[in-house]
Amino acid sequence: QVQLVESGGGLVQPGGSLRLSCAASGTIVSINGWGWYRQVPGKERELVASITGDGGINYADSVKGRFTISRDNTRNMGYLQMNSLKPEDTAVYYCTANVVRRWNGPTNRFWGQGTQVTVSS
Repeated sequence: QVQLVESGGGLVQPGGSLRLSCAASGTIVSINGWGWYRQVPGKERELVASITGDGGINYADSVKGRFTISRDNTRNMGYLQMNSLKPEDTAVYYCTANVVRRWNGPTNRFWGQGTQVTVSS
């Protein structure tokens, strides 16, 4: 099995910054990509940013220029640097990882448990 644990959420004032981290552990041969999603009550979960195995990056329009997704393949870690935060960024943030658990095996997506980000003065 694979576990993803997010950290780095919290309360920040508008204009501030947070860095979310996602640690993957368990039976992992490789991670082909990472994603960060967010969800607020009453709304669907939305993709914030993603990075593929070959480094292709995609951002939601609402966070372009403010958020940066990155990864550390040697440590099985994913990151989301969030700058110039706005109240509308308030949500529970979830990380995902596309994990290969055995050589030549399939890729499976796993989800973290979520971390709360609150942007408020």
